[in-house]
Amino acid sequence: MTALTEFRQQKDEFFKHDWQSPLEADQRQNFTGLKYYPENPALRFTLPIMPYADQERVTMITSTGSAREYVKYGQFSFEVNGEVATLHVYQDPENGYFFLPFVDATAPEETYGAGRYLDIEPIGDSQFLIDFNYAYNPYCAYNDKWSCPIPPKENRLKVRIEAGEKNFK
Repeated sequence: MTALTEFRQQKDEFFKHDWQSPLEADQRQNFTGLKYYPENPALRFTLPIMPYADQERVTMITSTGSAREYVKYGQFSFEVNGEVATLHVYQDPENGYFFLPFVDATAPEETYGAGRYLDIEPIGDSQFLIDFNYAYNPYCAYNDKWSCPIPPKENRLKVRIEAGEKNFK
């Protein structure tokens, strides 16, 4: 079993059984697991992120109309099927974690229309592991009670990221 397969099984167990699951009780009753693309090694990258000299605070509007603050940390570029794509990375100003919200050309037919997220971590020497196989839907994809940041326009890709979580419904 790969680490990704194990991760997905644990996530499905959490969604089905944990009281903190984003699913409502009636959704959990019939829940058989999330839908995913097959693991795609071509969408796993070790890349440098070019930090911005002026890491300004930006506001992202959420699915419920509220706002959340992030630091616009930097950007990276990568290639998918011969096309270069660039994404901007954000950092939580209080907790310091790195946040990569994006929308790609699989939305809304195959993936959540409002976008998916990826949590990334530095792995040393200004390098980050960016594994789109772990791309996931925000909790607002499962029910409207959640408030989720909407990926900014600059993180809307024209390429297809055929990795990670698919549409819930």
